Amino acid sequence: MTRQRVTVLGATGSIGVSTLDVMASHPDRYEVFALTGHSRIDALAQQCVVHRPRFAVVATAADALKLAAQLKAAQVPTAVLSGEAALEQVAADADTVMAAIVGAAGLRPTLAAVRAGRRVLLANKEALVMAGEIFMAEVRKSGATLLPIDSEHNAIFQSLPVGFVGDFERAGVRRILLTASGGPFRTWPIEDLGNVTPEQACAHPNWVMGRKISVDSATMMNKGLEVIEARWLFDATPDRIDVVIHPQSVIHSMVSYIDGSVLAQMGNPDMRTPIAHALAYPERIDAGVAPLDLIQVAQLSFERPDARRFPCLGLAYQALKTGGNAPAVLNAANEVAVAAFLAGKLPFLSIADVIAATLDAVPHSAVSDMNAVFAADAEGRAAATSVLASR
Repeated sequence: MTRQRVTVLGATGSIGVSTLDVMASHPDRYEVFALTGHSRIDALAQQCVVHRPRFAVVATAADALKLAAQLKAAQVPTAVLSGEAALEQVAADADTVMAAIVGAAGLRPTLAAVRAGRRVLLANKEALVMAGEIFMAEVRKSGATLLPIDSEHNAIFQSLPVGFVGDFERAGVRRILLTASGGPFRTWPIEDLGNVTPEQACAHPNWVMGRKISVDSATMMNKGLEVIEARWLFDATPDRIDVVIHPQSVIHSMVSYIDGSVLAQMGNPDMRTPIAHALAYPERIDAGVAPLDLIQVAQLSFERPDARRFPCLGLAYQALKTGGNAPAVLNAANEVAVAAFLAGKLPFLSIADVIAATLDAVPHSAVSDMNAVFAADAEGRAAATSVLASR
């Protein structure tokens, strides 16, 4: 069996760590081609010691010197590179790319992998949020294979007919049901949310995630971004995508069919399951995840999202329906607002206020190419920063 050469973009994050865990269990199938990291140089060095990639990529030349020194001392022959061009190169040169860099920073290298026609495992939802139409056009043009890693989108992919290409009527699909845990504050009195701390917001009840994504889950912006992502992945109009709160996080998402059937993908809340599914697709491999014990789960419950508690979800639907630059501006404003909250400079409840004000402040415009996408991102960040400064 020829081993797949895999680049892991964002190797030191939770998705990257889980990806390497799955790959390590199947050394006959996978070879670590390149690992990339932003600021956790010591963690990246340790990963290089264990997995021996051909390349490691960091953000700056200074970090590259630091990493290279650590690897030389450990007698690891990994070549160390730095900068955006190097990120794009290791993405384009691999067989398979795990796109797990959080935020807008992951868009360029993910797009480089797509344009090279690679097998892309998409964990970076911002690529589709910011540039969905353009990104999917590049996938079709290059013939790249795009497989979703978000547990919800991976569940939808598994629950749709094989070969589904967006024709809902022909496939007999009525709608997509995205499940959401509701985060740590689902049952809190709304008046108490003004005192939420970053530590509380990052303590997700079911999933182990990075700090930014954990805050997005608490505000349900994460689910809003997933709605936008689903629109492009599955060619679904907004009215065909519903969000359902499912606190147990056992059903990862569902597809409703016109004959009354609802197909769901279920499993323990562990990201190694969708990672293993995408790595081996269309085969199945052991992910190292314990099988689901339905008797122990005992109960599955569902709720409609409360629009007052989760205004970010409504803002995401609004941006999707507006189209053009609005989703990129939404994402940029959210990144700025969440960073301010995590730094203790913005109350939790004000995250949605900053995003709404930013959407109002940036004029709507069409987005026809990647330059326009990055311009919208920059304009959104500038406007959000201005909104923060005026508070």
